[in-house]
Amino acid sequence: MRPTLRLRLTLLNALLLLGAGSMLFLLAWLLVGEAVRPVQELAEGTVVLLRDGSEVNARAWQERLLDNAHFELLVKGSLAVLAITLVGMFGAYALVGRALRPLHQVTAIAQGLGGETLDQRIGYAGADDEVAELADTFDAMLDRLDANFSAQQRFVANASHELRTPLAVIRTEVDVTLSDPDVDAAELRRMGLVVRDASERANALVDALLVLARSQARTGLRAEPVDLAAGVKGALSAMDGEIRRTNLTVTTRLHPAPVIGDPSLLDRLAGNLIENAVRYNHLGGHIWITSGREGDYAQLVVGNTGFEVDQADVAGLFEPFRRGGRERTGARGSGLGLSIVHAVCQAHAGSVGAVARQGGGMEVTVALPLRPA
Repeated sequence: MRPTLRLRLTLLNALLLLGAGSMLFLLAWLLVGEAVRPVQELAEGTVVLLRDGSEVNARAWQERLLDNAHFELLVKGSLAVLAITLVGMFGAYALVGRALRPLHQVTAIAQGLGGETLDQRIGYAGADDEVAELADTFDAMLDRLDANFSAQQRFVANASHELRTPLAVIRTEVDVTLSDPDVDAAELRRMGLVVRDASERANALVDALLVLARSQARTGLRAEPVDLAAGVKGALSAMDGEIRRTNLTVTTRLHPAPVIGDPSLLDRLAGNLIENAVRYNHLGGHIWITSGREGDYAQLVVGNTGFEVDQADVAGLFEPFRRGGRERTGARGSGLGLSIVHAVCQAHAGSVGAVARQGGGMEVTVALPLRPA
């Protein structure tokens, strides 16, 4: 037989009952022995008159009585201890089996888990004990797994859709151009521009996915001194043409915000925030950026005007491939900007939050610890 927990608890209960019964048996043996020794208080040579009229020496009668009592106690006491042990064994086996039934349900559900069965739950309705706590913990774990698996499926589906779009554009342009026997150099040049734009979009999406995966994995991250204010300056320089085209006003109050982290990821964090502030703005809008130290944290705040965003939708903007509101002045992005910011903050033991502004626009605040966690 396999040494299961049920069997071990049953045997342990049997041993405890056997030990307790043996101690009681020994105590009864001693008490009976003391109880049938009254002859010691009688004078030497005292005899006992039996029912049949015969006389027997008191001490001999005492020894015979003690032997009979010990024999009766040995037989009946042994049977009683054995009966109690057996009844206790079967009772413990049944009770332990009933108590461990949720564990068998946990095992059965765990063995049958798969992508299509993550909706199964134990649903324990017994007493509020340790088994109920284990069952509830397992159900909560399945809830988290189901949510993560669903999010992963949505992520894969969205990523496939985002990649399919530029690839479909490329294939359509090539097929249409090749099917035209009278295509000229101007048409080929136009096709080349469209294909280049689509390939750049696909390449940007792949790069963003790699950054997101690297941030979430938290492997191979460098730990170097980085000033968030310096990353802001580089991002503004990269977006200068778009800022001029949309006639945006940029206000900065940049104070040193030193942190220890991966320079490339932190630069990407500042770049994504500023790119979002530019793209999700309106013509002639306003962008304000502040950086500095707040206690044990370095803060970076990026705000922008724009169309109104519902505060209830703000939390979802940090999920991959989520875009809020209507398209703004810039080109359509991949929907990974804020999700990368969130992943980078988590990789550096920091936090990020956003507030929808009345009248339109949003303000995003990043807080990273001055010292590495």
